[in-house]
Amino acid sequence: MAPYKPNKRIGHTATLIDNKLYILGGFSAGHVGKDFFYLDVSVSFNTQNLPWNDLSNINIVPSHSDAATVKGGASNSSLFLYGGANDTVTDFLVYIFNPQGDSWNIPKITGNTPVRKSKLTGIIDHTGIMYLWGGYNEDINVDVSDVNDMLILDTINLVWGKGSLVGVPTVREYYGGTLLANNNIIYMGGYDSYNGKELTLNQMTSGEIPSGRDSFSIVLGLDGQRVIIFGGSATKDLTPEDSLYELNLINFEWRIPKVFGQIPESRMNHKANVIGKYMVISFGYGYDNIPTESDILLLDISNVDEYIWTNEFYPLPPPLPPSPSSPPLSTSTLNKLPSSISKSSIPSSATLPTTTVIGAIIGTLFGAALLSFGGFYLYKNKCRDDNNQVEKNIDTHGQEIVQLHDLQ
Repeated sequence: MAPYKPNKRIGHTATLIDNKLYILGGFSAGHVGKDFFYLDVSVSFNTQNLPWNDLSNINIVPSHSDAATVKGGASNSSLFLYGGANDTVTDFLVYIFNPQGDSWNIPKITGNTPVRKSKLTGIIDHTGIMYLWGGYNEDINVDVSDVNDMLILDTINLVWGKGSLVGVPTVREYYGGTLLANNNIIYMGGYDSYNGKELTLNQMTSGEIPSGRDSFSIVLGLDGQRVIIFGGSATKDLTPEDSLYELNLINFEWRIPKVFGQIPESRMNHKANVIGKYMVISFGYGYDNIPTESDILLLDISNVDEYIWTNEFYPLPPPLPPSPSSPPLSTSTLNKLPSSISKSSIPSSATLPTTTVIGAIIGTLFGAALLSFGGFYLYKNKCRDDNNQVEKNIDTHGQEIVQLHDLQ
């Protein structure tokens, strides 16, 4: 049997579960597809010979594109799919895939059912709560428009809720967003369809600031102190040299990282995941997969001083079981780890005990007096206390942070 070779695609989803990168849906070969397949990342491979495995024959999800997925559920091992644009009228907003049984199901979710949205990013925190902000309204029963509310899905108890609209930022789609090490969420860029332009990334930042863009990817660096963006769509075509940037989360300074290897063409409408020591970029628009470019790009980000574009993937060795008598690793010990070991695989003792969500929006100005920190929008969604009170605190930048109810 010939190896499975998927078509190029945009608007797909890419979800890492148990050493498998699951690719679902997207716009491919001139139509919206039902393709469902995965890349086995438990073994070494070369990007010119990818070990794809096809699961399309078990897929019950209607053809769709620009949906959002996360890994969640009670065991934190299920694929949750929300929304997306499709050609089929359906009442189902959420589908769940169980990798252990290779089976799909349609869950019964309580709470107020939201509208169908697309062109947004699904982000899940450490307590199993999925956050869905902004995007495009696909509901055929109402005016189709951009929406900027925050949908909240408890993937463990299967309950819908909504976040506060206080100080909500400019509506946008195709933005970048990722969960930070302290359980905060950062959002940036995106497309403002009302004004027909890409939103800038330069508010309250310094350094080598990227041009405004949408449809790019963003991941958290292995040390948790920087985010990396790649590609996207801008008012002018992005060159390979203008596609990769890094934002320092300590001083909010942009830089173009030093890289080695063959710099690839820029892409848009792709996806990116951190797997081991690599930023793994999948599919997208803007490259030719014959004969040199691959559906997968690999950027070794283990050394913050010099990233490496490579064709070779090597999985991390399984972690050693912790010893009760072993002292915690010191900073100097961490710095001596070999480059093949990801520092992100070391458990952190700084995990927050409560659910916190902060959206830092780069690329829009807010007129409300609440926003004392210019282009950054921050809000905190924490578990309600015994008195169900609302608290206000000031962060280190002088930004007001508002405590909200978890679910409504």
